[in-house]
Amino acid sequence: MKAQEYVKSLRAKNANELKVELLALRKEQFNLRMQKATGQQNQSHLITVARKKVAQVKTLMRQQQVK
Repeated sequence: MKAQEYVKSLRAKNANELKVELLALRKEQFNLRMQKATGQQNQSHLITVARKKVAQVKTLMRQQQVK
């Protein structure tokens, strides 16, 4: 899924759904870090992708709070 499509899908979600998405992304990020630490990870760019997705979700959560 491209970044623009991902952000559009996030904008359609409410605050509770964004919290669930954030929790899932944090778990994914943790698992990727553990794979890197144990030497099992072949695609190191996935850590950066997960970190950016977390930032996008947090930004949208903040925007919804301000409105």
